[in-house]
Amino acid sequence: MNILVTGSSGWLGQTLVPRLLHDGHKVVGLDPDAGATTSIVGSVVDRALVRRIIRDEGIEAIVHAAARHKPHIETHDNTEFVAVNVQGTLNLLEEAVAEGSRVDRFVFTSTTSLMISQKIRDGRAGGATEAIWIDETLAPLQPRNIYGVTKLAAEELCRLFNHLHKLPILVLRTARFFPEEDDMAHAIAQSSENTKANEFLFRRLSVEDAAEAHVVALAKARDIGFDTFIISSMTPFSREDRRDLIVDAPAVVARYFPEYRKLYEAFGWTMFESIDRVYDAGKAARILDFTCRTNFRQVLEALRPA
Repeated sequence: MNILVTGSSGWLGQTLVPRLLHDGHKVVGLDPDAGATTSIVGSVVDRALVRRIIRDEGIEAIVHAAARHKPHIETHDNTEFVAVNVQGTLNLLEEAVAEGSRVDRFVFTSTTSLMISQKIRDGRAGGATEAIWIDETLAPLQPRNIYGVTKLAAEELCRLFNHLHKLPILVLRTARFFPEEDDMAHAIAQSSENTKANEFLFRRLSVEDAAEAHVVALAKARDIGFDTFIISSMTPFSREDRRDLIVDAPAVVARYFPEYRKLYEAFGWTMFESIDRVYDAGKAARILDFTCRTNFRQVLEALRPA
């Protein structure tokens, strides 16, 4: 296929583009920042550029990963988020269904962040008595910042264009796979590696798994038509653990992984005292037949002495 990947110089794009090339696809990478995985420097906000790429390159599939992300809230105003995340998505969708277009599938990189209301974000400090179990049925969606609001608006554009034009579109709500420090770093005194390791229990995946999920979605989009999936490492927890997770997360983890404390102690690591949410990636496993390869068990195996 001839595939357009937006956000090709980003963390996901740097892994996804080589993965698609390895499968024999022709990949056109579009990003405002130059990079080894970007063939065209430009923005999805430029409608004329988007039109030219889709037509001149004979694009058959689009992976739309370009976005202003949560860290940009500190450096970019709301208008920029609307321009890139909403108008940029609309530009791609409209050109994908325009007369003469060969695009027959569209994968949109969304985020689990749009599912987190301020009430969920406050967790135990806000009076929560059990962890929130988060799957695709969670409603109503009440994003707490401009990032989440604009990503939700983009998702709705995807749904609308599938409804109006029957363009096969899969929306992937990815959990955390970025390398930067995150907003739970304050929960422990140790390194970001410790934080990320803990998060594989309930809200993280590797960038390699994120890329692979997009490869699978491209292959299955036409058969599915439209759907939304949480993409995250499979949690070992069950719904019955929700109360204990928010009260004493280390004890719950020890029930599933009795050896984790000893392995963590060797590195000076600790577990979060409380876990206030759990992402359930079961739907992706059932319908996409996709499961992340990296999980908390593998994290522990990597800590074992050689």
